[in-house]
Amino acid sequence: MPASRVLSLRAVNRALLARQLLLERQVLPAAGPDRAAQVVRTVEHLVGLQAQAPFPPYYGLHSRLDGFRPGDLATLITDRSVVRIALMRGTIHLVSARDCLPLRRMVQPVIERGMRGAFGKQLAGVDTAALAAAGRSLVESEPMTFSQLGQALAARWPDHAPAALAQGVRAFVPLVQVPPRAVWGRAGQSLHTSAEHWLGEPGPPAQPARTARAELAQLVTRYLGAFGPATVRDVQAWSGLTGLKAVLEQLRPSLVTFRDEQGAELFDLPTAPRPGGEVPAPVRLVAEFDNLVLSHAERSRVISAEATRRLYTINGVIPGAVLIDGFVAGMWRLARSRGEATVTIELFGPARERDALAAEAERVLAFAAPGAARAIRFAPLAGTRPGSRPVTCPAGTLQGSVDAKDLPIRVLRTL
Repeated sequence: MPASRVLSLRAVNRALLARQLLLERQVLPAAGPDRAAQVVRTVEHLVGLQAQAPFPPYYGLHSRLDGFRPGDLATLITDRSVVRIALMRGTIHLVSARDCLPLRRMVQPVIERGMRGAFGKQLAGVDTAALAAAGRSLVESEPMTFSQLGQALAARWPDHAPAALAQGVRAFVPLVQVPPRAVWGRAGQSLHTSAEHWLGEPGPPAQPARTARAELAQLVTRYLGAFGPATVRDVQAWSGLTGLKAVLEQLRPSLVTFRDEQGAELFDLPTAPRPGGEVPAPVRLVAEFDNLVLSHAERSRVISAEATRRLYTINGVIPGAVLIDGFVAGMWRLARSRGEATVTIELFGPARERDALAAEAERVLAFAAPGAARAIRFAPLAGTRPGSRPVTCPAGTLQGSVDAKDLPIRVLRTL
């Protein structure tokens, strides 16, 4: 067989960015049903957006769609076109109603494995089928927090921890979080009901082995369409599933293969975009917990080992990532206080692309805080770097920290 073509790191990076809609934003229709349909199609193309915090999906879509507004997603949540549910890697994802139950069925082994690892000992002796039935009845009668659900279940299983009982139901019943949770401009507790009840759909029946294999093959091809080219380990890291090498081998005749610079085999869809490493990549501010930086076993295609250490260690929260030339070069955060909204950008290396970053930050502020006084700062997220002195500027100007390595601070127009 001929040797597979080698894709450079930059070529793999540009392929990923193209599929993530971060090389070129899609333009939303001005109004009407086509606008909502395109937002849903984007969520489906991305195979969901990570959503354990309520609002990062809004910023994730904003970074990929030109003209996207908060109400575009808020409406889809309230009219049940999209839902938030535990899926890949056992984490909460925002997915379309069409994808919700089929995806949950495919990753169910991941959900159950995680529950058993964390709560298995506490649930020893509990009939899980009875627990699931009792939990389903409770949350379908009235949406509940996990605390409320656990306390209600403890009346039947008093010798078991309420939190473990609630997590058992989470594992065996597909629970969605209901509005007003995650609706832009509103606040609400994490109340849960079953996906079947919320969507008015019967649960998908148990699938024969052949159908289950076909569904896994479709899941893998969808992953490649959104995150490829990728290795077997990458697909498994994203989904949390194991044993996917056999699925990729089954698909091999319909795929193309490459090698990365370390020699690992990359699988890909024949017609998927691979624009080449020489293609320019615009500056982008991507959302907290964005799947861009979480969906591969080998993440050097978008983030270096050093940048990973800095991005992933802030109070357990993965902040928004700054992309310069396609790779993570810093992190950013939006903060609001007393009628003012500020985007703070911390770069991991020498200051560069400040004008482009400021323009992206202005775009975020116009999206998230259109009625507030607004400012942009270049400074560490958690405080001021040693050896630098903070600069305080009026709202509506660019702020930063001054030291020998900093570029001159440019005052922006009032936002």
